[in-house]
Amino acid sequence: MWVDLEKLKAIFDANGGSIPLPVMLNDKTVDPRDKSSTKVIQLETAMGAAIAAFEGAIALRIPRSRFAPVKKCDDLVALRSDAYVITEDFRIELAKERAGVPPTIKLDDAYKFCDAMETLIPNGSPSLIGCKSMKVEGAKIEFAGKGVIVKGDVKFVNKTDEKKVVADGVYEDTTVEL
Repeated sequence: MWVDLEKLKAIFDANGGSIPLPVMLNDKTVDPRDKSSTKVIQLETAMGAAIAAFEGAIALRIPRSRFAPVKKCDDLVALRSDAYVITEDFRIELAKERAGVPPTIKLDDAYKFCDAMETLIPNGSPSLIGCKSMKVEGAKIEFAGKGVIVKGDVKFVNKTDEKKVVADGVYEDTTVEL
C-alpha cells in the first residue's frame, strides 16, 4: 500500500489522530485450539478498507506473480517448497515451471496452527514444483525426508491415531493410504 503522507496527516488531523475505518465483528473463542473455550467477539478493521478514507484513491491490479499471499498453513507449506523461488533481488515468486499457477494445498485441520504444521514437515516441504494439488487428511502424518516429490493431484491419508511417515519417492496422481 502506497500512501501520500501529507494526505495521511490531514486525515489524522481531521479525525482526532485516527482514520475512521469500518469495524468488523469476528466471532472467536479465547483459545482458538479449544472450540469450547469462552466465546468472544473480536473487533477489527481491514487496512484495505482505508482506501475509502482517501479521496481520489485508486487501486492497482498487481499480477499474482508479484506476491505470494499466506493466510493459512496450507499456503505456507506451498511457499516453503520448490514451487517458489527467491529472485536475485530477493523477491519470492512462483517458479517459472509453475506457469503462474500455485499448487493448491489443503491440510487437515490438525495442521491449522504453525507448530502442528512443523510436525508435518520437520525437514521442509515436499517438492511441489510439479504438483497441481495436495491434500493431507488425518493427523500424525510426517514428511520426514527431503526426497518426497508430489506431482499432479495427490492425497495423503492417515485414518489411524499412530504417526505415519511418508517415505521418500515420487507420488503422482494417487491417493496414499498410510
